[in-house]
Amino acid sequence: MAETGSRLRKQLESANFDPQNYVKQLSQQSDGDRDLQEHRQKIQSLADETAQNLKKNVYKNYRQFIETAKEISYLESEMYQLSHILTEQKSIMESITQALLSTDKDETAKEMLAAFPKETEEVKQRTLTTLLEKVEGCKNIMEAPGRYLVYNGDLFEYDADNMSQIQKVHAFLMNDCLLIATWLANRRGTVKYKYSALYDLESFAVVNVKDNPPMKDMFKILMFPDSRIFQAENSKIKKEWLEILEETKKNKVAKDRHKKEEEVPTSPVRPEVSTNPFDEDEPLDSEELVDLSPEWIQELPEDLDVCIAQRDFEGAVDLLDKLNEFLKDQPVTPRVKELRGKVDERVRQLTEVLVFELSPDRSLRGGPKATRRAVSQLIRLGQSTKACELFLRNRAAAVHTAIRQLRIEGATLLYIQKLCNIFFTSLLETAREFETDFAGNTGCYSAFVVWSRSAMKMFVDAFSKQVFDSKESLSTAAECVKFASEHCRQLSEIGLDLTFILQSLLVKDIKAALQSQKDVIIEATKHRNSEEMWRRMNLMTPEALTKLKDEMRSCGVSTFEQYTGDDCWVNLSYTVVAFTKQMMAFLEEGLKLYFPELHMVFLESLREIILVAVQHVDYSLRCEQESEKKAFILQNASFLHETVLPVVERRFEEGVGKPAKQLQDLRKSSRPVRVNPDSTMSVV
Repeated sequence: MAETGSRLRKQLESANFDPQNYVKQLSQQSDGDRDLQEHRQKIQSLADETAQNLKKNVYKNYRQFIETAKEISYLESEMYQLSHILTEQKSIMESITQALLSTDKDETAKEMLAAFPKETEEVKQRTLTTLLEKVEGCKNIMEAPGRYLVYNGDLFEYDADNMSQIQKVHAFLMNDCLLIATWLANRRGTVKYKYSALYDLESFAVVNVKDNPPMKDMFKILMFPDSRIFQAENSKIKKEWLEILEETKKNKVAKDRHKKEEEVPTSPVRPEVSTNPFDEDEPLDSEELVDLSPEWIQELPEDLDVCIAQRDFEGAVDLLDKLNEFLKDQPVTPRVKELRGKVDERVRQLTEVLVFELSPDRSLRGGPKATRRAVSQLIRLGQSTKACELFLRNRAAAVHTAIRQLRIEGATLLYIQKLCNIFFTSLLETAREFETDFAGNTGCYSAFVVWSRSAMKMFVDAFSKQVFDSKESLSTAAECVKFASEHCRQLSEIGLDLTFILQSLLVKDIKAALQSQKDVIIEATKHRNSEEMWRRMNLMTPEALTKLKDEMRSCGVSTFEQYTGDDCWVNLSYTVVAFTKQMMAFLEEGLKLYFPELHMVFLESLREIILVAVQHVDYSLRCEQESEKKAFILQNASFLHETVLPVVERRFEEGVGKPAKQLQDLRKSSRPVRVNPDSTMSVV
């Protein structure tokens, strides 16, 4: 039949198979309806088998499809982020190039301003006053002395997240600030705009946005941690905005620097020399002792803005370290306080960006090493505690995600092996990275120990749900706990011992499993005792007898040979042999699960199980009247007392490391008092 099905399959799968010719030949060769029905059944069975194989293949590859789709999604997200970063960097490079090309224009403009300064500023001030009369809510804008209009025009504002148009605005660029006003829907007289925001020129950076049709002619204003995107009417107006903004910012920096230089006296005044020997020398003015005129100090706030925008965190922290080193031994003057205020604001912005880099919302696929860059810079900023907290929170989210994405297999032991490999590998990598990042911050190690305990609790929750809540057998639970304990001991190579924490979290579930298995064994023993006929076992075949001898030898009962008779007979009852096998299996599984907190529970469980068998043998001896059966029962009692119980005591002492006094007392109290048919066993 199999050969016929195989031949039919090959025929149907052949490349030159013609259905019409096949049906025609089949109808000619068949003798009647019966042959056609049989052939139809063969084809139907082949169709069912093919459909079943197709389902198996789909199920087998289904998980691979999902994982591949996730990988593609992660890769797409990371590529989008990379593209965004490259676009911003290219835009910055283009703006720098345009600034360099406009150097000649800047010099010409400065010459014109130097030639006609008063007239130009007066005209621009009058123009600014006229324009601001059309803006609602900005009467105090002109209170600042020397403020005049540089450039103005209409712009469209876009959302930075989804690039959708928000509103139409009118921008007023002045020599020291930028005013953004929104259009009024209901105009009142000459008022056309409403005040929206006013930005100091030092508080923002201008970045060119690359054209990406239909989004074009745009530029971005960065006020960390916020940003606003504007669109000009055409590329010419956009270019004018970028050039004039950059030129105005440079003019303001130069003017401020020149103003500060004028405040410092150019020629020192000779102090009067006192002839009084008791006069103390007066200290020089602290303003003269701190020189903040170097160009790198004047441009430090803007350089920090650029570093943060370009995600050059190391460069930003290097600039801060350079400033701190420069001001280390300098007196605190009002100018130093002002500079410190500007720098502290940039430090706050840099810290927010670094905190976002370590947030769990970011990609977790880089492993612990992916956090090293942000963590190291936070530590350099003197925020090691926050860096430690964010690092551990990031790793906790990564471990939780890895456990949640782990596929629940049908075989519990296979799932636990994968779970242990994922969790303990992540824990080991996290510990090594923590030791690398926080090597000089020993105070953070206590936080890592606390985090390790919480991570272990997360692991134990997933472990217990799969092993104990699903009512797995005690042997499976013992293998799973043994596997997890071995992984725990491997962490000791880095000085981290979590074995005690694992045991303390599992002790409740293991106690319940031991007691549940004890109840199952006692119930099964009582059921066999109720059907006990006290007859010798007949295993029927020599193979079965050999198998039983091997099982008893593996349990530690090496003297079982003396209880076997001729042929395939065993001079013990089925109940006693089954009890011995079940009892020794429980002992071995319990020893795999054993740790000191389980000592009394495990010992009492063994004692209760043994007591059930001993009481049954004692009761049978008291009730049995036939002398031949009494002798057989006494032989079973001798096997339990002289063979099984000593093996249990010895194996328990080997596994635990100390003798079991309760089991010794139980064996002594249940010793047979006479070896004749009328003997009985005294039982506690």
